[in-house]
Amino acid sequence: MSHCTYTTLRPRTGYAHVAFSVGSTEAVDALTARLAADGYEVLSDPRTTGDGYYESCILDAEGNQIEITV
Repeated sequence: MSHCTYTTLRPRTGYAHVAFSVGSTEAVDALTARLAADGYEVLSDPRTTGDGYYESCILDAEGNQIEITV
């Protein structure tokens, strides 16, 4: 199940997103901030989802959704 939301409709094939576990909420926050500062689009800021996951989502340079989670 993808918790990332991308509001602009665009054709997608293959996988929905790639997720990386970084080990802590602090690491999710830090990596998200670093990627945003480097110019990557943040699709969703770090947060706890309704089903208890702490995560953020970014869009990489090729348009892939990347989920960063604890």
